[in-house]
Order: sequence, then C-alpha cells, then structure tokens
Amino acid sequence: MPDLIHDGDSAAAVSSLRSAVMLLGRRLKHQRVDESLSPTEMSVLGTLARCGSATPGELARKEHVQPPSMTRIVALLEAKGLVRLEPHPDDRRQKRVSRTEQAEAMLAESRSKRNAWLANLAEGLDEDEWETLRAAAPVLEKLAHL
Repeated sequence: MPDLIHDGDSAAAVSSLRSAVMLLGRRLKHQRVDESLSPTEMSVLGTLARCGSATPGELARKEHVQPPSMTRIVALLEAKGLVRLEPHPDDRRQKRVSRTEQAEAMLAESRSKRNAWLANLAEGLDEDEWETLRAAAPVLEKLAHL
C-alpha cells in the first residue's frame, strides 16, 4: 500500500475524496423531513435505529459529544415524542434511550426522501460513472465503519 499522505497523486485523491464526501454529506443532511430537528438530533435517532437502545453516555460517545449535551438532546427528543427513557435492566441509576414508533416512521420517510434526492442526482451520471459509483459503494461503506 502506498503512503497515501506523501505520494502526490494519492494525496490529491485522498483530498478530493474527503472533499466530495463532506460536501455530499452536508447536502444530504439538508434533505430532512422534519425541519424542526437539528442534524445532531437526526443523527442520534439514526444511531438508535442502527444500534438499538443505549444509555445517554453511550450515545454521547457514539455521537462524539459531551454527556451533558447528550442529556439535553435526549430531553428535546423525548419532549417531541421521538424517544422514550426506560429503566436500565442492570443499573437502576441509568436509563436507556430508545426510539418511538413516531421516530421510526420519520426516519423511514427521511431515508426515502434522501434516497430519492440521491437517485435524482445519479440520473445525471452516464452508465460508466454509475457503474463506478455502484462499485465504490461497498468500499465507502467499509471506510465508514473502520
């Protein structure tokens, strides 16, 4: 594997990939169903959808925010009826946060809207570009989970 930071061509490719992924991610974040939710609140709901219920501390670590910030986010989501707090099965001092059916429906609608937006963009690609993008998707998925 080449030194991707010091090899000129590789460094340019890494920089271009970073820039494109960040821009596309930002644009996708704006394709929201519920404008009253912040991107962070949507991210927390997405984490709960992917990982299942969690304590506020676990969510804070996964979302890379401070625990007091997560406590505020969870309180806002609970007030909107999107999460519920339940007793922790092993530690009575803790609560577990889980998403509600309302959150599940909103996330499904949001995914559908984002998928439609991205599919609309992809219609502007030629067949070779589309094939390249389809082949790159598993690699990008792998990078996202490393």
